[in-house]
Amino acid sequence: MDFEQMKQNLSDAGCCDAVIKEIISLSESGRITEALQKMKKDRCRLMDELHESGRKVDCMDFLIRQTEKEMQANH
Repeated sequence: MDFEQMKQNLSDAGCCDAVIKEIISLSESGRITEALQKMKKDRCRLMDELHESGRKVDCMDFLIRQTEKEMQANH
């Protein structure tokens, strides 16, 4: 993979500029294992965000169901 493509993919994945620069720099200097570790660390961050979003959706779903039940009970 060329570094421009890597940079674009990291950006598309939501990595900040500092992380992108660090991963590119490590990759360019042949420190692939370290670059991979940084990518995996940022993946964990993304998964944490995904799980947090899922919890928020679950809360909203609960509120919607409760509100619908109350509406049905009042009719």
